[in-house]
Amino acid sequence: MNNAKRFAIFERLSKAIPDPETELNYSSDFELLIAVILSAQATDKGVNKATAKLYPVANTPRAIFNLGETGLKQYIKTIGLFNTKGSNIIKTCKILMEQHGSVVPQTRKELEALPGVGRKTANVVLNTAFGFPTIAVDTHIFRVSNRTKIAMGKNVLDVERKLEKHVPSQFKLDAHHLLILHGRYTCIARKPRCSSCVIEDLCEFNKKTSD
Repeated sequence: MNNAKRFAIFERLSKAIPDPETELNYSSDFELLIAVILSAQATDKGVNKATAKLYPVANTPRAIFNLGETGLKQYIKTIGLFNTKGSNIIKTCKILMEQHGSVVPQTRKELEALPGVGRKTANVVLNTAFGFPTIAVDTHIFRVSNRTKIAMGKNVLDVERKLEKHVPSQFKLDAHHLLILHGRYTCIARKPRCSSCVIEDLCEFNKKTSD
């Protein structure tokens, strides 16, 4: 795929999705961080249901830490891998309090040093909370990038690096959410909704479907 076609794709997506943003509910950088940690191998809808009960009770590093693992897990037990996530979140809260003044750090190195925070989670926080043009490659972005051929790769890091290279600069800040939302609602996994897709004629997927 050439760069002119990539530009056209992101131009159309940005017009079709004029205010792309995460579907996780949060009201602070810390709430976003916890929600993203919880979202690994879980749906945003499921995370939102849990945090809607958790955050009114505890939404700071100190408050969640004071719940303890047992207390925290009562709020997140409906989410997959809640035991591991609960343990990681308590450890993360402790580090935030002791090393960062209870403030979410703004560097990849410091974020990835937090338990439960890998490259993808760090990229989401850097992009959504702090406005860095990072692109976190989840299952939706991996699928859309390979299917359309805008950035083909065998693994998420390969796709991420190709997106960083090929996404036009003016669309990099929003590219993460544009691709996620497109993958979640149009370029879905089993049967993409090609006939209603705004980039159908630009996409290089060779097995297009009709709704």
